[in-house]
Amino acid sequence: MASGIRIKAKLTGDQVEVKTLMKHEMETGTRKDSKTGETVPAHYIQEVKAEINGNVVMTANWGPAVSKNPYLSFNVNGAKAGDTLKISWVDNKGETDSAETTIS
Repeated sequence: MASGIRIKAKLTGDQVEVKTLMKHEMETGTRKDSKTGETVPAHYIQEVKAEINGNVVMTANWGPAVSKNPYLSFNVNGAKAGDTLKISWVDNKGETDSAETTIS
């Protein structure tokens, strides 16, 4: 199965700029279905982790207020070109996704 995460990681000096786009519906649990009138159940990313060569460098705890298909950008010090960057998430239903890239 293909990942729904796109990652770019570029080294500039001693800092890596990470940009990632995650495909997820991010339902708040308050929206009503226009056809049935029923409330659409909450379904959102709860935790995002970034690892470089297996070491966690960033953890973000999210809730239902984050937009659909969220974009996340952050900087990391101490990595080098050729290191492996992994982004992963877990949502409130226990679903997961992850993707890896090589820092350039």
